[in-house]
Amino acid sequence: MVNADEIAKLCYERFKQLPRRGKPEPGREWTLLAAVVKVTRSANSDAVEKEVVSLGTGTKCIGQTAMSPNGDVLNDSHAEVIARRGCVRYLIQELHGAVSGGDSSVFCKADVRGKWRLQPGVSFLFFTSHTPCGDASIIPLTDSLSQPCPPVTSVRGQDEGSDGGGGGGGGDLKRKAEEPSEGKNNKLPRLEEQETAETRLEDRGDAKQSFLSHSSKSEHPSQSHCAKTPVQAATQDSAQPGIQSRGPSGGAGRRPQVPDVHRTGAKCVPSGPADPLHTGVGYHSTGLLRVKPGRGEPTLSLSCSDKLARWAALGFQGALLSHYLQEALYFSTVVVGKCPYSQDVMQRALVTRLSRVSDLPAGFSVCPPLLLQSSLDFPFSQAQTELRHQAGKGRISPCGAAISWCNVTEQPLDVTANGYKHGVTKKALGTAKARSLLCKLELFRSFLSLVSATDPSALPDSLRRTGLQTYWDYKQGAQLYQQAWQRLNSQAFPLWPRSDRDLLLFH
Repeated sequence: MVNADEIAKLCYERFKQLPRRGKPEPGREWTLLAAVVKVTRSANSDAVEKEVVSLGTGTKCIGQTAMSPNGDVLNDSHAEVIARRGCVRYLIQELHGAVSGGDSSVFCKADVRGKWRLQPGVSFLFFTSHTPCGDASIIPLTDSLSQPCPPVTSVRGQDEGSDGGGGGGGGDLKRKAEEPSEGKNNKLPRLEEQETAETRLEDRGDAKQSFLSHSSKSEHPSQSHCAKTPVQAATQDSAQPGIQSRGPSGGAGRRPQVPDVHRTGAKCVPSGPADPLHTGVGYHSTGLLRVKPGRGEPTLSLSCSDKLARWAALGFQGALLSHYLQEALYFSTVVVGKCPYSQDVMQRALVTRLSRVSDLPAGFSVCPPLLLQSSLDFPFSQAQTELRHQAGKGRISPCGAAISWCNVTEQPLDVTANGYKHGVTKKALGTAKARSLLCKLELFRSFLSLVSATDPSALPDSLRRTGLQTYWDYKQGAQLYQQAWQRLNSQAFPLWPRSDRDLLLFH
């Protein structure tokens, strides 16, 4: 049985050992942390070895107009995504060693030519310091204010409700709270040269700051266009009339409140139903796909709840590595740190939504993870940062940098801001110096290096085809993976936005 506190402590210690670069300013900045842990069980004893192989921090996401057709920009820098992409770097290195005749602690030969599988006793689990943004964060409201993705307001003078999945009440307060600081304490990493006004607006929509929205309207919660979910009913049944709330002065006041849920700033995908935005538990629809808010404009990045659910069906290895693997790789367990949490809601977001998925091709299956919560708080969480904040130290804000560390030989640490290497100048944009090691282009080139290192007689059949040139070609060439994705798409996530092919034709 996995000990959730042991996993959390292991991940926090790994983060503590990292260099200072990219970390939040203590007592003023906060971030989220996620990690992939390799678990190795000995066949001859009860010994179990646990090792963090990838770690990520971050809360930001770029808008769709900032995405690059060259694959050289990191689109999604949420901690969960950073940790998964760092793990892909680690897996590529392990496969590189395996195909080159060296030892791998992860892979051994499978019974199909060119294919590999996990070593006996090896598994992976996923840790995140906070509930994933999106559906898993729409949980019954308690006296805790911390939540991962708040409502957002327009940064271009648009209608408030259209830009952030609903501002509820207090839009003006939210807008003021998220204005970039003008003082000297504003040290959010960014490009060193002068930025445009639009870039300076920061990621208001993805700041992941706490926010309670109790509407002053007298209307009652009503049925959304989706059926009321068990969590909504449970929230109404179990809500306590004396729930704590913040008064105008910021102090804790006790007054009866409408049963409510945490808000998420992740918006319903444009092609599907929208949130009804009613008071209380009727504010959000649940079980829906959501896109993350970005730098004041829509993004194409699905919420972390949606991505974790997808990984539970397709594996976390991605399409490219599926060429080499006989079976997809799944997280056996998902551990969440100390934060607002609901077991039922996590079950809904990561497991129940996949209940209708069946008939996946060979090597793929729905593998719902064991869901656990730790009692240990991340030292740089928003809650801990608020506790340690000192007057006069500047506004509390999310850290602008994203850190990736993974257990690879070359350049294990990668620190980014705004989708590029942290600290890079605009003059360097478009060059290798500016690229994150986690961007599509860099991961693709690492994969091509793996293909080149593989003896031609040992190549998987799917890589023996002619005409494989672009990133798109190699992704589509993983036919079983694409078949699995088509089944998942049609049976569970028909509204999942597909990537623009023009953004995937680089090589």
